[in-house]
Amino acid sequence: MQHAQANATKPGALAGVRVLDLSRILGGPYCAQILGDHGAEVIKIEPPAGDDTRTWGPPFKDGVASYYYGLNRNKRIRHLDLASSEGQQTVRELIGQADVLVENFKPGTMERWGLGYDAISAEHPGLVWCRVSGFGTDGPLGSLPGYDAAVQAMSGVMSVNGDAGGPPLRVGLPVVDMVTGLNAVIGILLAIHEKQRSGKGQFVEAALYDSGLSLLHPHAANWFLDGVQPRPTGNAHPNIYPYDALDTATGPIFLAVGNDRQFGLLCQCLNRPELVDDPRFSRAGARSINREALRGELTRSLADQNAEDLAARLMALGVPAAAVLSVDQALAHPHTLHRQMVVEMQGGYRGLGAPVKLSRTPATYRYTPLTPGHDFDE
Repeated sequence: MQHAQANATKPGALAGVRVLDLSRILGGPYCAQILGDHGAEVIKIEPPAGDDTRTWGPPFKDGVASYYYGLNRNKRIRHLDLASSEGQQTVRELIGQADVLVENFKPGTMERWGLGYDAISAEHPGLVWCRVSGFGTDGPLGSLPGYDAAVQAMSGVMSVNGDAGGPPLRVGLPVVDMVTGLNAVIGILLAIHEKQRSGKGQFVEAALYDSGLSLLHPHAANWFLDGVQPRPTGNAHPNIYPYDALDTATGPIFLAVGNDRQFGLLCQCLNRPELVDDPRFSRAGARSINREALRGELTRSLADQNAEDLAARLMALGVPAAAVLSVDQALAHPHTLHRQMVVEMQGGYRGLGAPVKLSRTPATYRYTPLTPGHDFDE
C-alpha cells in the first residue's frame, strides 16, 4: 500500500463537531489536528504575525517552518488581533458557533479580554472548553508558563533518561507536549460523551506538568514500592532484562524479552541453550538482577549477527526485536506505508498519518496547513 492520500469525501467520526482552536505552539494545535483528522471542522485563530512555530526552522516551505506543518493540518485559518475589540467580537461570534474551544493562553488572559470561561459558559452552557497549560490555573506553580523541556526537567522525566551513570537527559521528542495534546483529546471526548447525558459542556484542563508525571511508569511505581531513587539505565529497562539495545556486526538491535518463554526462544536462536539452565538467567527476576553478566554473554553471541536478519528470525518466533532504524528508514519502511502513516496531499505536503484507525469512519485529510494570506472567511 502506498502513501495515504487526501480523502476529503469520507465523513469522520467527529463530523458535525465544530472546534475553535485558539492555541499555539504544540500541545493545543496537536490536539486540534487530531480532532480535525477525525472529521471535526477546526477553525484556528492566529495573531496577525501567525503562530510562533511558523518560524521554527529550517527547514521551511513557502516561508513556513516544518514544525508548523506537522501540527496544523485539517484546519482553516483566521488571523485576528485578540487584543483589539474587533478581534474579540469576532472570536465571541465564532465561540457561539462552536462545540469545542481549545486554548492555551496564560490563565487570566482570556478573562482580561472579556472572554473567560465563566462568562462564556454562562452564555453557551453546552460549550466544551479545553485549556492546555503548563501547570494548571492554581497551586504553587499555577498560571506559570511551561515548555516541554522545562517540564521534562521538573516532572522527573529527565532524571530517568540518559546513559547509566550519566547526567539527566532530555527525551529527544517533545513527549510531554504531545502526551498533553493526547490527554486534551481524551478530555474533550469524555466531555462530549457526558454532554449527551447532561446536555451541558464543561471545562477540561490538560497540564504539561500532570502529563509529565503521568509518564513516570514504572519508575514511580518502583519508588512507591521500595523507596529507591530511580536512575537512568540507558536503553535498558529498569525492571526486566534483556530489554536493551545491543551491538551486532551490522549495527544495534533492540531485544524486548518480556518473559521466560521468549528468553528461551532467544537462546535457541543464538544457539546458546545453556543460558536457559543457568540459575542466574533462568527466571525473569534473576535476569534483571544479573543483567551485567547476561549482557556480556549476549554481546559475545551477537558479535557476528546481522541485526535485521536476526530481528526477522526472532519476530517470526514471537520474540519482540528490531534493528534500530533512523527516521528516514522508519518513514520508508513498507509497514509504515501499509499502515498509511505517511500522508500525501496537494502542494507537495507530506505528514504523519493518524495513528488511530476506525473501521467505518477513518481519519480524513482535507486541508493542508495554510500559509499566511490564506485566511478562512465565513
